[in-house]
Parts: sequence; C-alpha cells; structure tokens
Amino acid sequence: MNGPSAPPAPFPFHRANAFDPAPEFAAFREGPPCRVSLPDGTEHWLVSRHADVREALAHPGLSADDQHPAFPRMFPLPPVPGALSFLRMDDPDHGRLRRALAAEFTVRRTNRLRPGITETVDALLDTMAAASPPADLVEHFALPLPSLVICGLLGVPYADREFFQSRSVASLSLTLSDEETGAAFGELAGYLDRLVSDKEHEPTDDLLGRTVARVADGALGHDELVSIARLLLVAGHETTASMIGLGTLALLNRPDQLALLRDDPGLIPQAVEELLRYLTVVQRGTARVTTEPVRLGGVAIPAGEGVIIALPAANRDPDRYSDPDALNLTRSAQHHVAFGFGMHQCIGQTLARVEMEIAFTRLLDRFPNLSLACDPAELRFRESIIYGVQRLPVAW
Repeated sequence: MNGPSAPPAPFPFHRANAFDPAPEFAAFREGPPCRVSLPDGTEHWLVSRHADVREALAHPGLSADDQHPAFPRMFPLPPVPGALSFLRMDDPDHGRLRRALAAEFTVRRTNRLRPGITETVDALLDTMAAASPPADLVEHFALPLPSLVICGLLGVPYADREFFQSRSVASLSLTLSDEETGAAFGELAGYLDRLVSDKEHEPTDDLLGRTVARVADGALGHDELVSIARLLLVAGHETTASMIGLGTLALLNRPDQLALLRDDPGLIPQAVEELLRYLTVVQRGTARVTTEPVRLGGVAIPAGEGVIIALPAANRDPDRYSDPDALNLTRSAQHHVAFGFGMHQCIGQTLARVEMEIAFTRLLDRFPNLSLACDPAELRFRESIIYGVQRLPVAW
C-alpha cells in the first residue's frame, strides 16, 4: 500500500483471475484508509478493512449523494430522465422512497413467491435439458431466471426482456464509450417512463401498478417511480444472474465443495451466503462523501472528501474470516457486505437469496453430473460494474 508521503495509487484495480478480487486490495487492507486517484484525476480515500467498511456504510457523516462535487465518479451516469436513484440519496428522500417499496420485499411476501420461482426454474431446466449438451448455462438459465422473476414482480412484459437486458448490460459496461453507455441508459429510461405512464392510466396488480397509487396521492413523483423501476429492473436481474452463473462456475471449480451440496442440499442457504462473500460481484465497491469530519480506521477524514468503500476487500478480510481466499461452504459467512450494510443495504436481498437457493437446489438435483464443457482458459468475463461470466458451456 502507499505510505503517507507516497502518491495516491491509481484506482480502480483489476482482477488477476476469475474468482479473486484485485490483488491490490489485500495490500491496502493491511493498513488504515489511504488515498487513491481515479482516472479523472480526483483523489479519494479507500476503505478496505471489514470493520472499517461496515462502519463507513453505517456512518451518518458519510453521504450517498452523487450530486456532491467531491463524490467519487467511479461510474458517472448520464443526465437523462430517470437517472436519479435512491441508492444515491440521503434521508429524508431516501427513506421516503425506500418506505414506498418496503412492503413489496418483506420476508413473508418474498416467500409467497417461492412456488412460482420453483416452477420457473424447473421450466428453464427442462428447456436446457432438451438442448443437446454442451449448453450455455448463462443463456438458458442464469440470465432468464431473474429476468422472468423481476418482469413478473414489476409488471414488465417479458416479451421486452431482450430490450431491457441489452440496454441494462450496456448501461453498466466499463468498456463501451460514454456515448454508447449514455444512449443505452436513455433508451432504458425512456422505455420505463412510458411503462410507468401506462400503469398510471391503468393500474395493474404488480409492484409498479400498486406503487402508482403513491404517485396519485403525491407521496412519489412520476420521475421518482421511473428511477425506482430502473433500479429494480437492472439490479433485480444483473446481480442475481451474475451470481448464478459465476457461482455455478465456482462450484464446478471446487469438486470437493460441490460434493458437500450433493450430499447435503440443506447446506445450500449457507452456501449461498459463502458464494456471495467469496465472489462479491459488485467488484469495485461503492462510494460516499463526507459531510462532516469523520474518523475511520484511526484516520481523520475532513468534511467534503470522497470515500471509496471496497466491498470485495472487506469480504476477504482475514481479521473477519479465517482463510478468506478459500471457498468454504461450511463456514458461517455472517456479516458479509455483498449486499452492502446500513440504510442503503440492498432492499431486494431476500428475493435474491430465494432465487439463488432455489436455482442451485434444482440445478444440482436435475443435473447430478453437471460439468464444465470447455477449457477454463476459454471463458470470458464481463468487465462491468457487476462482474460475471459471459458464457458458461456445461454438459451433464
């Protein structure tokens, strides 16, 4: 890591292999928060240790407002309608928007979705089984499953899935030009603007259809509901799809751990937590800005300073997890930060867990001899805000 007088290290860091975070995170985690520089030339603080990350995510002196001039611009969003997200808001607006959705994501309501999700999983596995192996598990299973679930939840016509999948992938890309990313983002925002308008005129029995009542009574604005729709649509399928595809690859890469699940499917909920910790698909973390002097990890950070919170580093912290670079499905991965922490913790985490638990349970039951059907060196991974494998050829 860089010392007190060393120049800030360039950020972001880059992965060296398929499963591990960038190796620089380990070196920076050995010390307190330190300075890094972004490609735009701005300098910010990097927080890497598990305890410091959790403290930062819950600290009232750290703001998620990306309109602040000192906010780290890791992933600048284009200025188009619907770009605002309650992920990038502070209270009271953050709490107001989050409360508008809270009833839709309770454990009880999510558990009522289990039978339908199971039927969807089985139907997708039937389709994959009918294909001659090798088949691409991402195309046939990992991507369509969360797409079907979130389309049904929000009331998005599933016939439009290819449109929103392609636009959401492009809007999160780190390799496309700003113009291409902005165009994809704008097209997705425009589509959702029209969809919300349709539901305002004719409410439907789905999340957006129920929530438009909050627009009618003035509790939400139209553009706010559009931004909520975009957040849930993109986050609701990108992260879960990546976890199913990459998680399957991680299990195939560790036959000893895969055997544990085959012998005891009751381990799958615990395995999901370990896969979330181990893979941390939000690969560069999240950002904040200090609104008052803050002390983190023994370092005094003045007000008006950008802070980058390294979720992958925290989830591999040896002070929190023994042998953290090993995939160990028997460990307790409690308190991982794959979904964040504090008031901005992922509102859909219960749904994501349910989807992954059912997906892995049924996949391993249906295909007891599942195997990778290509040389691992041929696999390609997405250079995106959300990390994942592009294709996963499998046989059975």
